[in-house]
Amino acid sequence: MNVHILQHVSFEGPGHIDDWALQNGHSVSVTRLFSAPDFPPLNNLDMLIVLGGPMNIYEESKYIWLPDEKRFIKAFIDSGKPVLGICLGSQLIADVLGAKVVRNKEMEIGWMPVTKTFAAKCHPLFHDLEFDSPVFHWHGDTFELPEGARNLFESAGCKNQMFAYADNVLGIQFHPEATPETVRQMVRHGRNELEPAIFVQSETEILKTHFSGPNQVLSKILDRISQRAQFVKSRQ
Repeated sequence: MNVHILQHVSFEGPGHIDDWALQNGHSVSVTRLFSAPDFPPLNNLDMLIVLGGPMNIYEESKYIWLPDEKRFIKAFIDSGKPVLGICLGSQLIADVLGAKVVRNKEMEIGWMPVTKTFAAKCHPLFHDLEFDSPVFHWHGDTFELPEGARNLFESAGCKNQMFAYADNVLGIQFHPEATPETVRQMVRHGRNELEPAIFVQSETEILKTHFSGPNQVLSKILDRISQRAQFVKSRQ
């Protein structure tokens, strides 16, 4: 399977997603928007993953590639192929589906739990999956739910933590792909945001903690999403 990744900054990479792709023999290509914002033809791709970044979805005058990226994401969604967005990626997906992206009431940075909603308990991707250990967060904005989407997880600091839309779209506000190295990179480039607050941990707290549990759950999610990709591919 051909997996394409949209990466917004050098220090927020795919993390565990690369491990999953390697373990399953999938090929991975990357559009690095910070250096070469070029988008490949859709027909060569089976799955799209949109990563996070410190910019906001509405900063189109500052990041001139944002309108083209949104059009690419929308075309991929319309193709029926699976699309996964993480943090900024989830907000971009919500935006192209007509939902608002707004400032969350609280910054949420660090290792904190998420709770499955009733909708997740009934959803085929998640009925038997739980994030049993805290997951990594780093965001100030949040998405509202696109029309027809279901909220699957929530936290004390942010109600909408993950949404599913149609049969092929998943937006995740937190970072299940986070590894010790990706967390170190994010802390190194975002220390200025680590101001004491109710849902903001210190650098020491963040760096001394790492849970592999979210990575394992992400692998299972990606396995199930890839089944959708194989189904779409078989009908082409």
